Order: sequence, then structure tokens, then C-alpha cells
Amino acid sequence: MISNFINKISIINYKNIEDKEFVFDNKINCLVGNNGVGKTNILDSIFHLCIGKSYFNLRNDQIINKKNDFMLIEGDFVCNDKNEKIVCSIKRGGKKVLKRNNKAYKKLSGHLGLIPIVLISPYDTDLINDGSLERRKFIDSIISQNNKTYLNQLIDYNKIIQNRNKLLKNSNYNTKSNLEMIDVYDEELIKLSSPIHEIRKSFIDEFEPYFIEKYKQISSEAEYVSISYKSDLHEKSMKELLKDSLKKDFILQYTSSGIHKDDLIFNIDSYSIKKFGSQGQQKSFIIALKLAQFEYLKEKTGSSPILLMDDIFDKLDFNRVKNIVNIVNDTSFGQLFISDTDRDRVEKILNTLNLSSKIFNLWKEHSKRIKWKVWLIIF
Repeated sequence: MISNFINKISIINYKNIEDKEFVFDNKINCLVGNNGVGKTNILDSIFHLCIGKSYFNLRNDQIINKKNDFMLIEGDFVCNDKNEKIVCSIKRGGKKVLKRNNKAYKKLSGHLGLIPIVLISPYDTDLINDGSLERRKFIDSIISQNNKTYLNQLIDYNKIIQNRNKLLKNSNYNTKSNLEMIDVYDEELIKLSSPIHEIRKSFIDEFEPYFIEKYKQISSEAEYVSISYKSDLHEKSMKELLKDSLKKDFILQYTSSGIHKDDLIFNIDSYSIKKFGSQGQQKSFIIALKLAQFEYLKEKTGSSPILLMDDIFDKLDFNRVKNIVNIVNDTSFGQLFISDTDRDRVEKILNTLNLSSKIFNLWKEHSKRIKWKVWLIIF
């Protein structure tokens, strides 16, 4: 199994990190420190280089350090046994520039899929607690890392929905020219919706077994979990949906039916995980989703994604922490990053893993400047 990993990263003016460089172990890297010292931002900078954007969907001006007018991150990767240099830069008020081996991408979407990566974050509970948009983004991000056709179809579909909604907002239902323009948009939506729907349906069929298996491993089979795919297109064609909802759409001023309203239903023991799951169960559910994402991408790409685990052990009992550690203590896993506030817990985890590792100890001095110190531990 081919592994992808990052050897070195240079970070300048990325959020609260003004100027730092890290050289990583190609197996396990642990970032330890109190909240606010920049652990999450370091992981996000790695994610940014792999995907072309922040994990947290921040605007460009939110990424650049408040005291400065630009940001720059550079990473030296090994991807499919080839050296890759990825550079991302933004000037305040300007556009993002992403380069691969000194050549700038014309479209940022062209970079997606080069370096598979999975990030597990405390903020991932939004997948359970927020609206359907978060869950659609989750499945779309996984599929798009391995299917460029799907990504392009999705981009085209969303652009047409935006244009259709703009027309609905600024037009009257009984105007002939408006209805003719709606028909033009609808024809394109009908063409695009069916393949997107079929790919999503096939994805869930493939993905759910990975997820169920990972949850069993984490929970010691204490509960049964499931994912189901909810879509308007299960019952009607896109043509029927658009026709039936046209009058309502003009009243609402947006397109009320279609694949842009798809959702995932998350259950534990046949009940909603959102309503009935404990904090530990919800966190286990999310971690299982992300570990399933790792396995799915590994299977589809033939290489191990980089795995970033950001402060994931809080609110989990000892057995679940132990089970997660046992899952990642596997030769099929490639490079792993772990962030935590508890150095003792990190050292206990490392003692159970028969792999080389580095610990990066981060803390804040009274001057508020962030300092880093590195210990190398080799097992």
C-alpha cells in the first residue's frame, strides 16, 4: 500500500501562526499544548495544502494573520512515491494562488484528489446537529476526492440552481420570458441531477459497511448504527419535481426540490443519534464516519490518506480511546497527526504504538508569543 505524507511545512501569517517551520515524522506526529496555542491551525494548514482550502470554510481575509497583509504556506510532500511541492499564498484583498511544483492551478478544483487527507475535528458534531447542507458537503467532499466528473457535475448543478433562484427572486410567475428561461435552467438540472443522485446512492451503499465496522470496533459492539440516504429523487424524477413545485418556487423565491435538498439520516439502535445519542456516542459516531472515509479513500485511490486527529479523545471513555488507538495501530495507516491538551495521555497512546513518532510541545509565554519545542521519540 502506497502512503502519502508531508515531510516539512513552512507557515507564515496563517491565522495566529506568524512564522514557523516543522519537519515531520513520516508515521506519527503529536501536537501537545493548551487551547489557543495553534494546534488546530497547524493541522488546518496541512489540510489547506492538500485540499486547496481551509477545513473551516473561512474567507481569505479570515485566514491571513490580523497583523499582516499576506499569508504563505509551503509543504514538501511524497505522493504516490513522487516528491510534490505545494505552495498556497493569499494577499489581503487578492485571490488565492495555489501552486504544484511551481506551476499555478488555473482552477483550485484541479488540485482536489492529488493528496488524499482526512481530518477529524471537534467541530464535526455539526454533521449531526446542523442542517442537511453539512451532511451533503461531507459526502460530496469524499466522492470529489476520487471522482472529478462528479465534482464538475456538482459545480455546474449548483451554478444553475443559483441562477434559477436569482430568476425566481426577481421575476413574476405569469411572465412568458421568465417561464422560458426557467425551462432552459430546468433542462440542464434534469440532465445533471440523475447522475449525481445515482453516484450518491452507490456511494452510501459502499460506504455504510465501512462505517458500521468502524463503529463496532470503537464501541466494542455496544450499539448498532446506520446511515440512510434521503432524496426527493427516490420518489419522483427531477422533471416531475421541478414541474410540481414551480408555483411554490416562485412564491418561496428559491428552488424547493432537487438533489440540493438531499440528506443523510443518522441512527443509533434505530433512533436518531441527534436526539438520543450521548456525547460519547455522538463523538464515536463522528470518528467512525471519518475512519470509514479513510478506508473508502484508501480503497478507491490505492494509497493511504494522511490522517489528522484534532483533540478527539475528550469526552470518550478509556475503552473507546483504547479501541481507536488499536484501529490506527495498523500497517494500513500511513502518516498520522494527533493533537491533544494532555501530554500524559499522548505518551500513553504512543507507548502502545510500535511506530516512530515526534512530539511537538507547544505553549504560550507571558509575552503572548507562541513557542514550540520538539521531542523525538522512536519506538
